Amino acid sequence: MGRLFVVHLEGRIYSCKHCRTPLAVSEDIVSKAFHSRHGKAYLFRKVANVTIGEKEDRPMITGMHTVADIFCVGCGSVVGWTYITAHEKSQKYKEGKSVIERLVKLMFEITFLNVM
Repeated sequence: MGRLFVVHLEGRIYSCKHCRTPLAVSEDIVSKAFHSRHGKAYLFRKVANVTIGEKEDRPMITGMHTVADIFCVGCGSVVGWTYITAHEKSQKYKEGKSVIERLVKLMFEITFLNVM
């Protein structure tokens, strides 16, 4: 196994519940109105420190989407999914964005910077 590379994020950070690896910052939240198998989820413009699984067509509340599960690089837990293709025209805004399951996988942290 190679060396683990983790991107460090600053600001209001969402981290993996299991290992605290930083996954996203609050400024990249597109919507907090998403739902997953485990409850509420957030749609993010960008995520970090994840690997992408195999893509698959998945029926969702808003129609059929081609998605891939995303995994935390720190512990390997499934933390959500990324949208590859939205089959409905009204859902195209989701393409390239990722959903992270809030209640199961996220912890909210604030990073303070000392400026002198």
